[in-house]
This record gives sequence, structure tokens and C-alpha cells, in this order.
Amino acid sequence: MTYDLYIGDRTFSSWSLRGWLMLEKFGLPHRTHMIGLYSGTMADDMAPLAPARLVPALKLPDGTVVGESLAMAETLAERHPEAGLWPEGPGARATARWLCAEMVAGFTALRGACPMQLNHVNKGFAVSDAVQMDLDRIETLWAHAAKFKIDGPWLFGTYSLADVFYAPVCARIVGYDLPVSDAARSYCQTAITDPAFKAWRTEGLKVTYDPFPYEMDLPKEPWPA
Repeated sequence: MTYDLYIGDRTFSSWSLRGWLMLEKFGLPHRTHMIGLYSGTMADDMAPLAPARLVPALKLPDGTVVGESLAMAETLAERHPEAGLWPEGPGARATARWLCAEMVAGFTALRGACPMQLNHVNKGFAVSDAVQMDLDRIETLWAHAAKFKIDGPWLFGTYSLADVFYAPVCARIVGYDLPVSDAARSYCQTAITDPAFKAWRTEGLKVTYDPFPYEMDLPKEPWPA
């Protein structure tokens, strides 16, 4: 039983990263297929997956196509209860679903001002009031999740779908050197140094771009090792 996952460019597609992590981190067998986000072939590439129109999209072994990351997450959790995609305790599970839903629906200022890019760190980014409000809200949610934490470095102790959905947020915080607390920065470091995240980024860096998408006129530093 193998899933087919359709993704965009690894260096930039935050939603594709989420789709891949929810398969990779929980040991669910899958094949990846690239959709041409920047080559101009996206519409044709997505046509066989209609009515899905965005990446990621997931094709189940029976051929059913599932679009939207949250729907994909719930489908996989339902099909693989033994994999532990959601935290174990009912309070933690409910809270994790809340965090994921708010991620899907919110933080538009952060997402708009700081597109995910995994190539380098932009230094000196000017944080607007709206972006700061998003960062403050994220820290509030992460602190709330910690109330359910047992042991471990992840939002609920052990890795869960909440960590999948906030991995690109961590990449944005790191990639734009955004102002967050020491606790939040430590969590971001955990996320970007996780072997699966590093493997995703390594694959993305094999592709070069000219011009580089989302280029900013800011000093650059290497991505943290």
C-alpha cells in the first residue's frame, strides 16, 4: 500500500513540506511527484488530480484524490491509528487539532511577508505590527500546547501533526531571523535540524533558480547547520 504525493518545489512550497512530513515522519510508504510551480506547467500537471488544484495533493492506494493538507492529515490519521499522528491524550489531541486548524486559516501577515525559502537567512527584516501579532499568537499557542507536554522536544512532547503543520513556521522564523523568545527559537532549531526536514531541504537545494524567487534586498547569512 503506497500513497502518491504531489508536491511543489521543496525550497519554497511550505504546504508541500507539510504533506511530505505527514507521510515521511510516520513511516507511511509513499512516492513523490513534482508539480511545476515555477515552470509554467502547474495547470497541466494538476489536471489528472481534478478537482484538486493546489499542492500538496494525495492519491490514496484506491485512486481517491485528497486535496488540502488538513483533510490529508485527518485521512491518514484515520487510516493509520497505530502510527500516532495525533497526540495520545484526548486533551492534547483536541488542542493539536486546534493548533493545526488555526495554522491553516491564520497567520496571513507572516505568510505573506515572509514566504518560506530554505536557502539562506535574510538579516535585518523589518517586522511589521501585523507580523509581530502573528508571532505573538504563535508563541501563545505553542505555550498552551506545552501544558500537555510529557517528555520530548516537540510541541506535545512526541512528534505529531502539530509539528508537521508548524515546521514551515519555524523555517520562516529562522529564514528571516524573526524576533521570538528563547523557548520558541529552541523549538525552531529542533524542527529545522530534524533529519527529515534536513533531507527535504537537501533535495530542494539541488535545484537552482535564476532569478531566485522571493529575493529580498537584505544581507544574507548561511542557513544554520
